[in-house]
Amino acid sequence: MALDRWIALIILMISLVYGYTAFFTMDGGLPPFMQRNPIWPSTFPKMLSVLTIVSALIILLGIEKSDDEIKPSEINYRRLTEYKLGQALMLLGLMAIYALLLRPIGFLAATFGFLVLGSVILGERRYGVLALVAALAAGIVWYLVQQVLGIFLSPWPTFFAVGG
Repeated sequence: MALDRWIALIILMISLVYGYTAFFTMDGGLPPFMQRNPIWPSTFPKMLSVLTIVSALIILLGIEKSDDEIKPSEINYRRLTEYKLGQALMLLGLMAIYALLLRPIGFLAATFGFLVLGSVILGERRYGVLALVAALAAGIVWYLVQQVLGIFLSPWPTFFAVGG
């Protein structure tokens, strides 16, 4: 079986567990007033699990493929060492570090650092433009989440918190 089908099989198994959780266990503790709402906290996970299961099945069953030849743009598991695995692994590590630093150093600094370091890992060398775009992106996302959606997102490090 090709590498993409193995990955699709793994994603299918994960999404089946996720879907089971979304459909059968997430809404058990809802208060009565929320049970009459048309949209529950599990609505997005339910949609996500169904779409992921359908997508994984399409790849697993080979519906998206027109022929069996390996094209240059496809992943060939026999040549896996020729791909830029170092960049991919560094980005995965950077994502984990971002998640760990989100609370201690705040959303703005963590997001700015993640965007700058991630872009440098991927090969961007115009540092001035990079810093400007990262700062704007972090600020705009924080503003949208905090002010527009009304979800509290601490922009500053925890040691700046008053009454912490």
